[in-house]
Amino acid sequence: MSPGKQALEGQAAAAGARLEAMRRRVRLSRLVVWAAIAAGPVALTVAVTSAPAVVEAAAPAEPATVRTGSGAADPGGYAQLFVSAWLRSSAGDATRWQARLAQSMAPDVDLPDPASGAQLRPQSVTAVRSAQREAGRWSVTVAAQYAEAPVRYYVVPVAVDDDGGSFMVTGAPAVVAGPTRAQVPASPYSVNVPSGSDLAVGIGEFFAAYLTGAGEVDRYLAPGVRLSAVTPAPYTAVTVQQLLAVQDAAAAERVPADGTTVRVCAQVEARDAAGRWPLAYELTLKARSGRWEVAALDTPAPSGGGGGV
Repeated sequence: MSPGKQALEGQAAAAGARLEAMRRRVRLSRLVVWAAIAAGPVALTVAVTSAPAVVEAAAPAEPATVRTGSGAADPGGYAQLFVSAWLRSSAGDATRWQARLAQSMAPDVDLPDPASGAQLRPQSVTAVRSAQREAGRWSVTVAAQYAEAPVRYYVVPVAVDDDGGSFMVTGAPAVVAGPTRAQVPASPYSVNVPSGSDLAVGIGEFFAAYLTGAGEVDRYLAPGVRLSAVTPAPYTAVTVQQLLAVQDAAAAERVPADGTTVRVCAQVEARDAAGRWPLAYELTLKARSGRWEVAALDTPAPSGGGGGV
């Protein structure tokens, strides 16, 4: 036999031996793990950690990115819970659960000391604004609503750790004035829609189907639009009080050319057994085949845009 052929046969035999050794290790690993399962969870843990590795995973090309919650950590809910417990606690009875909760959330903050028999406890407490002052330090404004007193606003300082998973109130609440009114931009809805127009009549019928169950909602929708009526129907009667639009085409008595699109804000009065309820909606309508069809129903925002429903 030639030396070259002998070398090739030797390499093949060596490769076969390595493959057989690998197979034996795989069989051995399986036997160890199954035996450990039968022996119990502790033995299984030892088997998994000690079983021989068969295949080495390739190192990732780039390190994995770990995102922390510090950028999105908002302690508003934490401050709301603290103020609710703090206002309902008393320094004279620090063993009550409200006092214990408040002290656990703010160990360095004194409890209030209400007069004997005082009933000034809030009906509800709501966080209305959160602002990050610097890294790890926030300021939260909380509103407390009372049954027989004006709403009071408290500002609470809150510390947040680096990963955004831990909070602590770092100082006593401060009573402040309530938020001022924002300057509302001019409404884009400046075109009056006549009450007897095709558009007004169609919108009235749509809301009757949508809110009272009088008819099918689908017959008022543009092709491809999916919208379900409110179920169960919350009202017994609905009346459109005012319609304002952005485009002049909405004021036409008759439906314009196909494809014409208008955006409308509808002021609606709904009635049920409990009384009268003023509601507002934004709608986008499109003309097709001589009729107006609802292309979108949005949340009300008479001074701007709204989110689609």
